[in-house]
Parts: sequence; structure tokens; C-alpha cells
Amino acid sequence: MARILVIDDEKSIRNTLREILEYEKFMVEDAADGVEGIVKAREQYFDAILCDIKMPKMDGLEVLDQLQAVSDAPVIMISGHGTIETAVQALKKGAYDYIAKPLDLNRLLVTIRNALDKASLLDETRRLRRKVEQRYRMIGESESMQSIRELIGKVASTDARVLITGSNGTGKELVARQLHALSKRAEGPFVEVNCAAIPSELIESQLFGHEKGSFTSAVKQHKGAFESADGGSLFLDEIGDMSLAAQAKVLRALQENKITRVGGEKEIPVDVRVITATNKNLKEEIQRKTFREDLYHRLSVIIIDVPPLKNRQEDIPLLTAHFIEEFCEAQGKPVMEITPEALDALKQINWTGNIRELRNVVERLVILCNDPIRAEDIQRYATPLF
Repeated sequence: MARILVIDDEKSIRNTLREILEYEKFMVEDAADGVEGIVKAREQYFDAILCDIKMPKMDGLEVLDQLQAVSDAPVIMISGHGTIETAVQALKKGAYDYIAKPLDLNRLLVTIRNALDKASLLDETRRLRRKVEQRYRMIGESESMQSIRELIGKVASTDARVLITGSNGTGKELVARQLHALSKRAEGPFVEVNCAAIPSELIESQLFGHEKGSFTSAVKQHKGAFESADGGSLFLDEIGDMSLAAQAKVLRALQENKITRVGGEKEIPVDVRVITATNKNLKEEIQRKTFREDLYHRLSVIIIDVPPLKNRQEDIPLLTAHFIEEFCEAQGKPVMEITPEALDALKQINWTGNIRELRNVVERLVILCNDPIRAEDIQRYATPLF
């Protein structure tokens, strides 16, 4: 049941609003002035707040400023003495809406419900964002991880192109997402393309889009990754597997900040920060003539090398604890403990699949083991069978 706070110096208005809102199944608190309203908003949770403008002790617009400092609830301003200028000022200060007295009760109820819907969407967005941030958080306090964090901190705020190198499963995508999250483009899109997973004949369409009829299956116009990432970041994973033809087009896009869809003639401007990653040695690929040297120099303004897990064994306890918490939460069970001997056993494993392999093993342990996870469980479930 949604909780509504009514702030108004007129007792008759407060009583009328209470009666109407309680009839509509809302829980209602009221305050006779702004000072009392701010105290209640600070001490209690409300889903929405109705606030008069002309009140003793504190003007409604000043109350609005202080409410936003203590509560995330949408504030609907009401007044019988307001002007258009007052309404505009209230909206500029962050009020959800402004309703003049005498109140149109139908409009008031619609406005309250719309405000509650918006607040619910914002809460869900924040929850999902926290979940995503938790999923892509970089775990580890080893010297190599601290160095990577420091480098990300220096580079993220710029538009410099970054090439992330490292073996499969080391967490190159996490580095790319951190670069985006800490950049001035953080509110823009983060678009990921796995160049190794897309057939060579389709990679250009995925990157640059295509026009309707440009090839047999092109039944409608399609925006590619460069356009979708406009204003944000484009992460090209496994760039070393991209065809030479696609490399040439990517090079042109980086040089001119423009792309042309497959089958199209119109040049489309794009504002994209390109971040790339590879598990290959691109200098060796250049020698083999499978990767363009000029593209390499365009992409590698900054190089971040992510070490394999075997070179950061001190991070294994932190990573293990993080994964245990993640999988226990997903399965709706209490967070399991793991003994020091079990952690030592995990450190002895040669993690050829790096963090990805460790994550899979921890998921297996959470599913199959009793609490706490013991060293014998590691021997039974975590040791590779080959």
C-alpha cells in the first residue's frame, strides 16, 4: 500500500485529502507546515508527497528543496495562490507536477498514480543497475589488479581508444565495462560485438547495418553496432578474428567518424568510443598479414593487459567469496562458508580457463556441496577430469 505525505497549513484541506486518499486505499500522513513535513520525510518512507506552496514558517518552494535532500519521493506541488511563473519555478526545482486549487480530484488521483508508476520504474531501474554493476564488478586486490584500476581511472574520462589484451576468461569485458561506467559516456549505450562469434559474411552488417534489399535476407533496414552505440561505447571483443574486409571499414569509420550501411550510399555520422579486446598477439597477426597494422595503431592508443588467474592467486579467496554469494542468492539459499583448507586447495589448481573456469567450479560447489565447502569437496568436484 503506497504511503502519501500531505503538507498543507489548512486543516480542512488536509482532512479532505486524507479522506479521499484513504478511500483510494493509500496510507496517509499529514503535516501542518513545511518544517514538520521535512521531519516526517526524513524519518519515514513515503511513495509520494503533496506540498502546498503558501505556508507559514517555510515557503513551499524552500520545502521542496529540502525534501529532495532527504527523500526520493516525487513531490506534487499544490496552491491556490500560485502563478504560471511559480509553477514553472517548482517544476524547474524538480517537482513532479503542479496542481492549482481548488483541486480537480480526478486529475489529482491520476497525477499521484502516474508519479507512483514513475517512482516504481526508477526504483526498478536503480535495482537493475545495481545488479548489473554487481555482476560486472572487478574483484581483486592483487598488485596487478590495483595497477589496472589505476590505469582505468586515468583513461576512462578520456575518449582514447583502448586495446585490452589477455587470455580467454581473464575478465577483459569487465575492464571494458569499467572504462564505460567511469567515462563521460556512462549514460550512453554500451554495445558489445563478439567478432569471433559472427560469420565473416555477416560481420559488416552487424557493425554498420544494412539497407533493405541489400542482400537476400535483408527484408528490412537494420541499424548496426556503430549507430546503436552512438553517444556511448562500442566494445569489439576478439577483434583479432575480424576479417580484413571488415577491418578496412572499421579503420575508415575511426578515421572519419562516419559509416555507410551495407547496400547504402549515405554517410552517417557517429560519435562512438571504440574499446577492443583480443586473446591474440596482434603483432604476430600483423606479421602473418591477417591484421592491418594501421588499424592496430588506431586501436592501441592505450593497452591494458589483463593477467591470467595463475598470476594473481591472492585474489582467489575474494573471487570465490563473491561467486559463492552470487550463486547462493540466485538459488535462494543462505551464503555458504568455505574452509581455509578448501581455499588453499583452490589456489593449487592450474586455472587454464582463468576466472571463467573458477566461476563455473564455484557454481558446481554451491549446487553439490553441504555447508561449509571443504577441501575434500574441492578434490571431488573442482579438480579437472583430464
